[in-house]
Amino acid sequence: MYSQLCSGDNLLLGYRKAAKGKRGHPSAAAFEYRLEYNLLALQRELLERRYTPGEYHSFYIHDPKKRIISAAPFRDRVVHHALCSLIEPVFERSFIFDSYANRAGKGTHRAIDRAQ
Repeated sequence: MYSQLCSGDNLLLGYRKAAKGKRGHPSAAAFEYRLEYNLLALQRELLERRYTPGEYHSFYIHDPKKRIISAAPFRDRVVHHALCSLIEPVFERSFIFDSYANRAGKGTHRAIDRAQ
């Protein structure tokens, strides 16, 4: 599975998922500006097992209540999405039907509907 994580196609898919809705953000734009270079650098670090996650950026939001958000650097989000594309299908099969958190096609509203 690790070789699949490091594949160019999977990292490109990870980039596309990470960039969805974020293309105007400076970190996403900077990564995209040198996309091929950045993906190859990530791939090399992963293959050589030298990849280390960067520092998270923390900030507050106030909707609907004040809470702190910790955001990974964009390049780490590319790796997160690349990894999730491989492990989600494996774990999805073992989840019970009524597990709703962070699952495609599920979510809070469907959980409420099911509970009612």
